[in-house]
Amino acid sequence: MKSYTLKEIKDRYIGAIGTPERDQYEMELRAELDAYRLGEAVREARKKQNLTQKQLGERVGVGEAQISKIENGKASTLGTINRVFRALGATSGTLDLGSLGRIALW
Repeated sequence: MKSYTLKEIKDRYIGAIGTPERDQYEMELRAELDAYRLGEAVREARKKQNLTQKQLGERVGVGEAQISKIENGKASTLGTINRVFRALGATSGTLDLGSLGRIALW
């Protein structure tokens, strides 16, 4: 039985590095990882303040389900993310998106 490396599998099924398909895959993967990290930061800050998702949602003006989605790395608007960080008392409105750079929310 032949073994394959992850690179070989990606090259075969997604495309070689530098192809449009592979570039799109890598970009989407980075975006998902960034969303996951953002969600983890929100969850940690919320827990440090002993807030439930419902309580944070009330501060932000969204439902508990929306806070859960954010914490689980699901899509949300920058406006909502902005309100979440403000509700958590964030003093900086800059998000570090890794290789994509930094963006200022306020």
